Amino acid sequence: MEIQLWREILHPYEQAVSEIIVKFVCLRDEFRKNNIYSPIESVTGRVKTVSSILDKMQMKNIQFEHLEEEVEDIAGIRIICQFVEDIERVVDLIRGRSDMEILEMKDYLANKKKSGYRSYHVVVAYTVDTIHGPKKLQVEIQIRTMAMNFWATTEHSLQYKYKGEIPEHVSTRLQKAADAIFNLDNEMSQVRAEIIDAQNDMQIRTGIVKEILSAIENLYKVASEREVKKVQDEFYRIFRLNNLYELRRFQKQLDILSEGYRVQSVDSELHTSAEQ
Repeated sequence: MEIQLWREILHPYEQAVSEIIVKFVCLRDEFRKNNIYSPIESVTGRVKTVSSILDKMQMKNIQFEHLEEEVEDIAGIRIICQFVEDIERVVDLIRGRSDMEILEMKDYLANKKKSGYRSYHVVVAYTVDTIHGPKKLQVEIQIRTMAMNFWATTEHSLQYKYKGEIPEHVSTRLQKAADAIFNLDNEMSQVRAEIIDAQNDMQIRTGIVKEILSAIENLYKVASEREVKKVQDEFYRIFRLNNLYELRRFQKQLDILSEGYRVQSVDSELHTSAEQ
């Protein structure tokens, strides 16, 4: 196959990967901006290299004319979660999307591979708009925890090194590592609620601090330097307490102070207008 033809085939898949990454990142950020725990920790993607595609075609005896039908992971998205419980939540989010149609689901959590590989794969149909019109593609979305991803990345490197024939002693160690990863994910699930609460508190705290700093910055325009310095010193004192309740209380007081200056400013403008 000519190199130019490969470019034409793969370009829509590159477009699909870019678009889908942006969509899931925006979804994650929307959770966080609304102070809701996000089941999505990070999102990455890739388009298979020509070499990898050729290897898979040879291994599965796929003809070129059936390439896009039978190689479902030319475009791949990887969604990383913190906890095993988050994986099903992400699957539900995919189910609810109007821009993706689920074609196949592979549950390697309930049915782990012989190697110890654990993950959840969802193959979706996704349409990109090209200069030649809409094109529907297959995209494989892999959903796994951070621990599962560490193991899978290591195993993939070894598969590449040994060309799919990993020595038995290495395979045995991988199996033991996979069991350790499974136990680690289970242990993390036991403290999931506490971790989520801590992360939510941190996220809320970050948002409050951002709003307070913005309000103090605005005070420079209407209040005296002495007044602003007093407010700043109080903010630093409360910030060091690391107490979310006190931080919220200070924010409310600052809102009242800022509103008072805003009213004074409006009154002053009205008074000036009346005199003119």
